[in-house]
Amino acid sequence: MPWRELVISVVGFLVFGGLHAAAQTPGVPAPSPINSAPSQSLPVPVMSGPLALSPTPPAIDAGALGTWYVDGAFSGLGLLQSNPNAGDRAAIADISNAQVFVQKIDGLVRFYVQLGAYALPALGQTYAHETDASSTMAKFFDPMPQAFIKIAPSASFSVQLGKLPALIGDEYTFTFENVNIERGLLWNQEPAVSRGIQANYVAGPVGFSLSLNDGFYSGRYSWLSGSASWTINPANLLVLAAGANLGQSSRNDLATPIDQNNGGIYNLIYTYTQGPMMVSPYLQYSAVPLNAAIGIRDAASLFGGAVLANYALTPNISLGARLEYEAASGSPASHATTNLLYGPGSSAESITLSPTTMLGHWFARADLSALAISHLKRGAGLGSIGDTPSQIRSLLEVGYIF
Repeated sequence: MPWRELVISVVGFLVFGGLHAAAQTPGVPAPSPINSAPSQSLPVPVMSGPLALSPTPPAIDAGALGTWYVDGAFSGLGLLQSNPNAGDRAAIADISNAQVFVQKIDGLVRFYVQLGAYALPALGQTYAHETDASSTMAKFFDPMPQAFIKIAPSASFSVQLGKLPALIGDEYTFTFENVNIERGLLWNQEPAVSRGIQANYVAGPVGFSLSLNDGFYSGRYSWLSGSASWTINPANLLVLAAGANLGQSSRNDLATPIDQNNGGIYNLIYTYTQGPMMVSPYLQYSAVPLNAAIGIRDAASLFGGAVLANYALTPNISLGARLEYEAASGSPASHATTNLLYGPGSSAESITLSPTTMLGHWFARADLSALAISHLKRGAGLGSIGDTPSQIRSLLEVGYIF
């Protein structure tokens, strides 16, 4: 890892991290027929902090259709990076979120609809024309990235149908949901949004979900995903999540990478939350079987681990961090074509630091990340011709959530 470059960048980053958003706490307008909802955490979108949507979002009285709650996230980002990939740029400015969320959270029939523009920045991935806001709606999940109906006949059992957040992984899809602005190396291997049906059951401290879906947004409903969670006590949570394609799909694009979509993925996630601290280590294993009929000519696997953490220094300022390591099966000298990382036999490690300040509905935060690759296969790495084994990225995101 380019530690000298990282240390220099971290020092500058921490100085920047002391920046405060110069804004006063705004009130939430409540013109008729919109009123303030009772103080509560809405179930979707799920957020790991340190950002938080308003506990009193606007509520619309829809008469016989019940009460609908509305909240949203609006933000922009700036990105600087070393060794940009082919087609990428060293400096980028973009919209990271321009989204509104509408949901009904009680009664037998409930719903959630998410609308708007979004960027999906991810470590080690090309940003411009792939994961920027102008590209993601067409190349990923369109202007309605998540939407589902939920049937809840009891407090312990429910069924969801539609475009669902995936059950796999410890990071969520959109920037405002996570400790860090960018998603990490492990997230790059995980489905983000899947279309399908999901059943949920909760019994005291344990919960189960099972979903039949289209995996990496493939349009083929052959993925079976599930999760089991155990709330040991208010401070400790353990989750086992897994998913695999029981069939096959030859689709291959940004939203549906053919290798990952035709394999299986498994997570073991532990989360500790106490006072100002959150720490969440997790392990991930994924495997792709040989399937020459759809062009997968070699089996491959990938093992990784990560630690996500956040510490609230004050009620308005926090510091997040992420450490990751991944290693792919095989040998860089082989002629295998299945590539789950940066070539067969490659490994990668990353560190990301993310200070955040939030004042009322306004927030400002930054990422500084360093990515290092070992046993790189030429052409599969970073830089304009794919032969560079490292990258430093810094991001600034400023926005408003309600």
